[in-house]
Amino acid sequence: MADKRTLAVYDAKASEYAKLTVSAPDAQLLAFMALVPPGGRVLDLGCGPGTAAAHMRDAGLVPDAIDAAAGMVAHANAQYDLGARVATFDDVDQVAAYDGIWANFSLLHADRADLPRHLQALATALKPGGAFHIGMKTGTGAKRDPIDRLYTYVTADELQGLLAACGLDVIATESGEEVGLDGVMAAFVIMRARKNA
Repeated sequence: MADKRTLAVYDAKASEYAKLTVSAPDAQLLAFMALVPPGGRVLDLGCGPGTAAAHMRDAGLVPDAIDAAAGMVAHANAQYDLGARVATFDDVDQVAAYDGIWANFSLLHADRADLPRHLQALATALKPGGAFHIGMKTGTGAKRDPIDRLYTYVTADELQGLLAACGLDVIATESGEEVGLDGVMAAFVIMRARKNA
């Protein structure tokens, strides 16, 4: 179940969050899009203000943008006319429906105990050979940030193990640090993977 306090932050700060997103596709999004066939259908899991989904659409892909925060969905549709919809991780129940899944710093709001089943549902929704992108903050445990969002932290090894257990083969891993909406510098890991054919 989505954390109500986290959703309240995103509802209240949708416009502010949108200002943090870049106006051009970043290297991570470009690398992901290069793995998806032309015209491919992509699930944008936790689409936020819709910037990444808009870039994917502009590149000729077909994004299915979802977010649990109604404020984010409203912003995404007002700004980009994406047809984004309110949905949670638990609402992903498709089978082999997507050529790619973009889960960029969204699953870090899921409970640790739920991560395996959420990732399995996403792997099931992905076509064989489909591309998967995930970004997570690194560390251990779970805690709220200064603006009341709940985070689950993972190590790179833990995340790779979770993906492997779902039949997702990691093909690229990158790590770094960046300042988020809360103004705090945080370490992260990004992985790109392919679903076993």
